[in-house]
Amino acid sequence: MQDYDDNQLLELFRDEKTRQRAFTQIVNRYQERLYWHIRKIVIGHDDTDDILQNTMIKVWNNLEKFRGDSRLFTWLYRVATNESLTFLKQKRTKFFLPLVDVENQLSNLLDTDEHFSGDEIMLKLQKAVLKLPEKQRLVFNMKYFDDMKYDDISEVLGTSVGALKASYHHAVKKIEKYLEVD
Repeated sequence: MQDYDDNQLLELFRDEKTRQRAFTQIVNRYQERLYWHIRKIVIGHDDTDDILQNTMIKVWNNLEKFRGDSRLFTWLYRVATNESLTFLKQKRTKFFLPLVDVENQLSNLLDTDEHFSGDEIMLKLQKAVLKLPEKQRLVFNMKYFDDMKYDDISEVLGTSVGALKASYHHAVKKIEKYLEVD
């Protein structure tokens, strides 16, 4: 199978005859990165799989309308981020849970998740990240774990680079403080 760049894949996707092949390549190229991005937001493996599937369905249904104002991977991250946040919001609403209770549930998931492959230090770091406000958590995950550039994070979250740098700085300070206590 020929390896196409994102622009070529978008062109192939717009053609009915090559749409499925192009989409398969997009999925193969980005599903692992999206899986781990979603997983850092919702923690649980099963929830992550469901959200990834929903993300790919949304991508299939909306890719033809993608205008190319951003790069394909940042658009995919935005779709995955929105799906993840919608999932957490629905979880809070469905069970009438305050944000703190959802964070505690996610933290408990980390303790019991058979798919978590990190060591004790990674577990402490993940728990510290869960204590962050939602936006700081997203920024920290994308910058620290995904090594994304601030410009790309800005495209995904629709926030200025300056605000992202401030969010990341505050997140790091809060995490350091949390880790000092433990």
